[in-house]
Amino acid sequence: MIKRYPTKKIFVGDVAVGGDAPISVQSMTYSDTRDVVATVEQINRLHFAGCDIVRVAVPDMEDALALKSIKEQISMPLVADIHFNHKLALIAAESVDCIRINPGNIGSKQKVAEVVKACQERNIPIRIGVNAGSLEKEFEERYGATAEGMVASAEYNIKYLEDLGFSDIKISLKASDVERTVDAYRMLRPKNNYPFHLGVTEAGTLFHATVKSAIGLGALLLDGIGDTMRVSITGELEEEIKVAKAILKDAGVAKDGLNIISCPTCGRIEADLVSAVSEIEKRTAHIKTPLDISVMGCVVNAIGEAKHADVAIAYGKGKGLVMVKGEVVANLDEKELVEKFVTEVEKMAGEQ
Repeated sequence: MIKRYPTKKIFVGDVAVGGDAPISVQSMTYSDTRDVVATVEQINRLHFAGCDIVRVAVPDMEDALALKSIKEQISMPLVADIHFNHKLALIAAESVDCIRINPGNIGSKQKVAEVVKACQERNIPIRIGVNAGSLEKEFEERYGATAEGMVASAEYNIKYLEDLGFSDIKISLKASDVERTVDAYRMLRPKNNYPFHLGVTEAGTLFHATVKSAIGLGALLLDGIGDTMRVSITGELEEEIKVAKAILKDAGVAKDGLNIISCPTCGRIEADLVSAVSEIEKRTAHIKTPLDISVMGCVVNAIGEAKHADVAIAYGKGKGLVMVKGEVVANLDEKELVEKFVTEVEKMAGEQ
């Protein structure tokens, strides 16, 4: 089991972040926040996809004023994303569960102090969001848009909030490439115990964002780093949640749903494995019980994998075995295997 870095537990609404809390999954709406109906509709989509925390952009006053109505219509913790105008954060703090500011563009120390005071009065946390593309001038001039510059910015702004008596902080250090992102998080992690929000920003379309996020976030999670995360995808909202949950599961830090083990296509396969795995994925998508299931297409590795799986199919030529905990429970024709397999998976899920 991966040992996570010990971090302070804070609360974004009723969702715990850090400490012994599960790693939460976040996303962000793309509607104009002032369009309350559209924004609530997108938040509800994220809710049903399994999102834990949602963030909305607040670029102007109309958006800030819409937050109260949005918050009244949703059940998910709401984060306001603020850039350039600290007055928007002051209004947002009256309604939301967390304020995200980028210290590089929020303005003077006095403006940050006003935001801190508003959050202190309402007992809501602040996310310090450092982006490689918008570092404060002094850090960019000294370090360039590097991981070192991102960490220096974060440390400076953490201290500033701490000097104001504020410690309900979470931190993100995002760049558009994996290497800088991972380096920055690894560099900062030993220096404080605040929870980290993970993400590779501007990661691109579904394919590229999935690859970048799997590499970057997966590497950090395996290091025990990360308390909440977002997979940034140029695409549909639900895909962000789907990919994030898959990364958590395959990194071994979340036990949720089936882990499907299936062999790659090769010349040894003696069955229509692609169709079988596709059907099994669809018919077991509702199962949330953590089980290892194996669907193997030839005798070379099938029995070995089946011994370690909860439920398995070992295909042979025209027929195959269904195995439960390494024991054969059926020897059937190929066309009957999937039905028996799904029955055994559902049975074991129900028992557990």
